[in-house]
Amino acid sequence: MNNSIEGQKMQQKKMEELQTGTTTLGLVTKDGVVLAADNRATMGRLKASKKAKKVFKLHDNIALTIAGSVGDAQKIVRLMRAQINLYNIENDDLSVKGASTLLSNVLHANKMMPFMNQFVIGGTEPEGVLFDLDPAGGLMEHREFTATGSGSPTAYGVLEDRYEEGLSNEEGIELAVRAVKAASERDTASGDGVDVVTITEDGFNKVDSSTIEEYL
Repeated sequence: MNNSIEGQKMQQKKMEELQTGTTTLGLVTKDGVVLAADNRATMGRLKASKKAKKVFKLHDNIALTIAGSVGDAQKIVRLMRAQINLYNIENDDLSVKGASTLLSNVLHANKMMPFMNQFVIGGTEPEGVLFDLDPAGGLMEHREFTATGSGSPTAYGVLEDRYEEGLSNEEGIELAVRAVKAASERDTASGDGVDVVTITEDGFNKVDSSTIEEYL
């Protein structure tokens, strides 16, 4: 009985960590995908960091955004990088869908004590594609855009209004920045700047801060 109670308390604690909030998003362009996130990390009402990293490179053509518990997310990033590298040693490069399915299986296998995160995986194979995942491993594919975190409702409003099929990479970057900025204006758990990366046939690229400042 005590073990059951302790397990419930731990799960409740992780749920509270998940609610700390953020804004991450991904959108597909004619050149590949754009992923973006704000830079704020919170612990309840405390702004714990103004330079939190929420977009991670997993491979040359695959990247991941994180929302929720930082410790859980960092473990997933380490695990995914290791598993993708191991797979690629013995096989052709793992596809974006393959990496997303791998993460889905990991999350589902731990659903009794879940990783309290939402993830967006984006990349090229060779066209741009996005997948989002919930803590239980639910997997959904997107060919336009998706968003996660407490600021996602506002971000979705901007994306729904301004997204058009066939956006150029530059237009995608501008839209991503505008969507995260709008979310930061309304969601207290989001803010302190924007990180943006692109994945195209040329690989993974982090957008420089001066370009982002122009759109901000």
